[in-house]
Amino acid sequence: MSLESCTQAIRTKVGADSGLNATLKFDMGADGVIVIDGKSTPNTVTNDAVETDCTVGISLDNLQAMLDGDLEPATGFMAGKLKVSGDMSVAMRLQRVI
Repeated sequence: MSLESCTQAIRTKVGADSGLNATLKFDMGADGVIVIDGKSTPNTVTNDAVETDCTVGISLDNLQAMLDGDLEPATGFMAGKLKVSGDMSVAMRLQRVI
């Protein structure tokens, strides 16, 4: 598992139009960031650390588990495995994407 493989997996799930209509960043600290730009057409997924509408603090391991379907976003949030800052409604819409 790597930042690259997670970025590619998210890029595949997001596609051209995720319906997110916002920007969201997964912040894995020292492991880097993955930014979904759901406002651009087509949507883009990059590793550029930019300001976003919503930031999800998560470990690379937990992000991988979420992408694999082993960790439900809501469960991860309740268990403290991910922290959301910024626009919470963006994080809620993310569940449909991931």
